[in-house]
Amino acid sequence: MTSPFDPQISLALGTDLPPGPEVDEHGNAELPSCFQVSELATASLKAATREMAALTGARRATLDRCLASMWFDRTLRPVGWELPAAWDPIAGDYAAQDGWIRLHTNAPHHRDAALSVLGCAAERAQVTETVSRWEKSALEAAVVAAGGAAAAMHALDEWAAHPQGEAVAAEPLIDWRETGSRAAPVSMQGLRVLDLTRVLAGPVATRFLAGYGAEVLRIDPPWWNEPGVEPEVTLGKRRAGLDLTQSADRATFEDLLRQADVLVHGYRPGALERLGYGGRKLVPGQIEVSLCAYGWTGPWAGRRGFDSLVQMSCGIADEGMRRRQAARPVPLPVQALDHATGYLMAAAVLRALRRRQASGQIFSARLSLARTGALLVSGGIRDVTGAPIEVTEADRSTQVEATGWGAARRLRFPATLDGHPPRWDIPAGPLRVDAPCWRSTLTAG
Repeated sequence: MTSPFDPQISLALGTDLPPGPEVDEHGNAELPSCFQVSELATASLKAATREMAALTGARRATLDRCLASMWFDRTLRPVGWELPAAWDPIAGDYAAQDGWIRLHTNAPHHRDAALSVLGCAAERAQVTETVSRWEKSALEAAVVAAGGAAAAMHALDEWAAHPQGEAVAAEPLIDWRETGSRAAPVSMQGLRVLDLTRVLAGPVATRFLAGYGAEVLRIDPPWWNEPGVEPEVTLGKRRAGLDLTQSADRATFEDLLRQADVLVHGYRPGALERLGYGGRKLVPGQIEVSLCAYGWTGPWAGRRGFDSLVQMSCGIADEGMRRRQAARPVPLPVQALDHATGYLMAAAVLRALRRRQASGQIFSARLSLARTGALLVSGGIRDVTGAPIEVTEADRSTQVEATGWGAARRLRFPATLDGHPPRWDIPAGPLRVDAPCWRSTLTAG
């Protein structure tokens, strides 16, 4: 099957190398939306699967379209315990004087920033009443200036005419840059991937790589937590903590970076430079795949953002509201921009590894949630169709995962290579529980 997104993704990855085997798709599902969300789920996961098959020499690849849509949502089913809430109580959409605005307050410092601007208590009713006295763009600007995360809702045509919308539309889906050369053998087994990503796209990419043998080491600062998604995004990874404002931790980080084959990060433009790592001089031959929220050019290139905020900014939530004739914003049924960007990042890592194997050239890639949003919109808009997907017993893995919070069963992964699904040797668990070193170093010691 060919989706409207397949040709664009194939072109973005490049035509310089032979494609992997055709992916045998089966099953069907359609998440409820006026956008082709399930098609985006299938296309992005298929791209990563096909690249993995090409790199590893797999001769047959399969993809369950129904499970692909399911893996764009929560995949873990606890046994005797409950998953943490996905959202902070203050996070959400609020009616301003002239329209809607979304506040993203899952991180404590983002919540503090929003409340400092509003000057009210952390109570939903008070926030609602205070926001109603603001103009949406003025509040958005104030929260962002205070170090928070917020997005006023735009219509699709408004975003298309917005300076940032125009900038994003001019960017490639995957922005490739040749950054060096290095002859080195390529194998997924033991490939060292340094993961400096947060919610949600980057961790999805590195989770996929870990399932096929990569050694993924995730690094978080001491103050960061994301309890709502840790059961999803920590699967297969060792998780360490470092404070890059401390000289000893910086030395440890630089040592890890020198030994990494791939760096995956979600730092906004200029953020690495502010940390003192501009120009990536430590490892000139390393593959680097990075993402940001609002694109790499334009006036908002440095703006912090998340999937739900980008949906508000770029017109997706507004179009959902219009199509459903709803009284409030209607986002996508899943955080599809995050997940799709994550699988495209994984595909980019794999394509870069294949290029290094073929020619010794090192390519790095940049992606953004907003550009993936443009990809989704390009697939067309229709009346709302589809329905929520009911999980059956057959959709669950038979294996019990001993997570850091308790036993659980995870949904079966949608893809197989030569009949085998990915295998994650490390169960999901809390952040910062491992030593900041490569597992192969521990084994050697």
